Amino acid sequence: MFESLSAKLQKITASMKGKARVTDQDIKDMMREIRMALLEADVNYSVVKTFVAEMTEKCKNADIEGSFTPGQQIVKIVHESLVELLGEGEAKLRISDSGFTVIILYGLQGAGKTTTAAKLASILKKDGKKPMVASVDVHRPAAAEQLKVLADSINIPSYIHPEEKDAVKIAKEAIEKAKYMLCNYLIVDTAGRTVVDDEMMAELKEINDAVKPDEKLLVVDAMIGQEAVNVAMSFEESIGMDGFIMTKLDGDARGGAALSIRKMTGKPIKYICVGEKIDAIETFYPNRMADRILGMGDVMSLLEKAQQNIDEDAARATVEKMMSNQFDLNDLLAQFEQMQKMGSMKDIINMLPGVAGKVNDDQLEGSDKMMARNMAIIKSMTMRERKNPNLLNASRRKRIAAGSGTTVQEVNTLMKQYDQTAKMMKQFSKGGFKIPKGLGKMAGLGGGMPGMGGFGRKGKFF
Repeated sequence: MFESLSAKLQKITASMKGKARVTDQDIKDMMREIRMALLEADVNYSVVKTFVAEMTEKCKNADIEGSFTPGQQIVKIVHESLVELLGEGEAKLRISDSGFTVIILYGLQGAGKTTTAAKLASILKKDGKKPMVASVDVHRPAAAEQLKVLADSINIPSYIHPEEKDAVKIAKEAIEKAKYMLCNYLIVDTAGRTVVDDEMMAELKEINDAVKPDEKLLVVDAMIGQEAVNVAMSFEESIGMDGFIMTKLDGDARGGAALSIRKMTGKPIKYICVGEKIDAIETFYPNRMADRILGMGDVMSLLEKAQQNIDEDAARATVEKMMSNQFDLNDLLAQFEQMQKMGSMKDIINMLPGVAGKVNDDQLEGSDKMMARNMAIIKSMTMRERKNPNLLNASRRKRIAAGSGTTVQEVNTLMKQYDQTAKMMKQFSKGGFKIPKGLGKMAGLGGGMPGMGGFGRKGKFF
């Protein structure tokens, strides 16, 4: 979502880093460019005005630390100011002292409340909690059914009552059912409207009074830009909020909502949704988001993704097989599948310090397509062929190409890369490690997984 803003801010800060002396005019020029970049990103004008004024003052009064050049110190101030704008520190969910916590989700129709309810439940479940989801949307029966289907897909209990037209009654029944099932969290999905109106607010107030939620979260669609701030202010004035969940941050919105909403309301963003899948939700860390925007990567989020999606035992077994020269195409396929669970190459690249923002979308898309193509090739092989790649003669490769919708040349390329990996591992296991000529072309990111493509010295994809 922050691609355009990120590119502009990275360019601005890069021009400052090497400066051994920073003049008032340098600061003035930089602030003008930052102001334009933020306004183009649809950040609220009053937020931009205050943000730039405060940052200008910090830059002019900055004491240069010993390990920084003046230019680096200015970039550090920009980063710290961005973190402050987004909201310092992780904002955790409030937990009831009773041991039973009720979370209620508000938002306009289409913001993604129903899917977000299931996503939030999945995060709590991974954290060892026992959540239940409930729908009190009496206006769209399909929303309740959708929530049940999503909950069933991740084995989480749900409560819906499509025939009942009293939202307050459903909410009370859901609390009783959740307590009966010994759940320690109840997530209530409320009805939305296309616009904020008095009827919706009156209904939400009644539900709020009935369930007495411990946490009131507004689900905000990042794609609606500055209007998100107006929506947030309306909900805050009518029923109050404890924070936000921003959805659709994987879209092409300019980012203004995320950068404006914290400053305008004083309430924190607690989670962000970055895709349609149930696991496409992340705890919001302002410092990590600032790192991403400024092209500094996000190693912590990358490590967390790896821990959540990569089977440690399977990875260890794969390494052992590689070291003992037993690595076959089944193992390679398993590696591809685990990489896909972590997200697209674009997501991963943007979390790598020094690499984020330096590889264009076409190159990253090419890498994702190459991995998908190579997975299709391996899946078109028999189990015997995967375990013994030496069986792959010309006729078999022709059959595999036809079955996977690829060409014989693409099959040959994958097998050549696999052979190079096997040769490298064999040399390594004997203690005589030497990278075979041309092996760099099979590295996913300059030295990694075969069959994913790579990037040359000038960033050219091959």
